[in-house]
Amino acid sequence: MIPSGVCVWIAMGHTDMRRGMQGLALQVQQGLSRDPHGGDLFVFRGRSGSLVKIIWHDGLGMSLYSKRLERGRFIWPSAADGAVRLTQAQLFCLLDGIEWRNPQYSWRPASAG
Repeated sequence: MIPSGVCVWIAMGHTDMRRGMQGLALQVQQGLSRDPHGGDLFVFRGRSGSLVKIIWHDGLGMSLYSKRLERGRFIWPSAADGAVRLTQAQLFCLLDGIEWRNPQYSWRPASAG
């Protein structure tokens, strides 16, 4: 669970997935001009598109999370550099392989009664 008030940033382009938390934190600091120890989540995608890594500093220490999709690719913006801010709900869609920019609801009630 992500605490409320935490911003989620996804890094544009692709990232060398051999990097660990120190290398990704350095990329946040130098490439994105953000503070990797500020409490925000930073999401990176590899070249193949099937692996993401997330770093987060919770005030006590840095955490590194990764997820690999067995089929398909993570939906990613096409910009070459920079970062895009997501909501927590968009992050959960992204991690499930769902089109987070325009999610389609599977069912919507037609009437209240």
